[in-house]
Amino acid sequence: MGDLDIRAAVAEDIPAIVAMLADDALGAQRESPDDLGPYLAALERLTADPNQRLVVAVREGRVVGTLQLTIVPGLSRRGSTRSNIEGVRVHADERGSGLGTRFIEWAIEESRQENCQLVQLTSDNTRTDAHRFYERLGFVASHVGFKLQL
Repeated sequence: MGDLDIRAAVAEDIPAIVAMLADDALGAQRESPDDLGPYLAALERLTADPNQRLVVAVREGRVVGTLQLTIVPGLSRRGSTRSNIEGVRVHADERGSGLGTRFIEWAIEESRQENCQLVQLTSDNTRTDAHRFYERLGFVASHVGFKLQL
């Protein structure tokens, strides 16, 4: 699979990250690659928060994946800490290369390092390929998620 570097995202990565977020039917409706201002402001907030990790996967100097890992301290489950994986994207020409697996394994290991007892994520109901992918990695579709648009 070649050399792959997983590192913290920086401002110069934002155009590539937003392009990946917008590169499907759902993302095309939600994202605005022509206005990077809100994304740069969000990166500043994420970078300032020690419980947030917005990372990119880089191969040969090119951003080929991204995900956000959030560490969530809590009271439930006897005061357990959990992690939440968000915004997982793999560049179209890297899909099927094993990058997604390596990326999620990285997030799981980071969660272990943070003493998390649980790793959770959500996936849109329409992303059936993603559901199979996560199940193959050991995730269980154990809950029903709800969202309220504000």
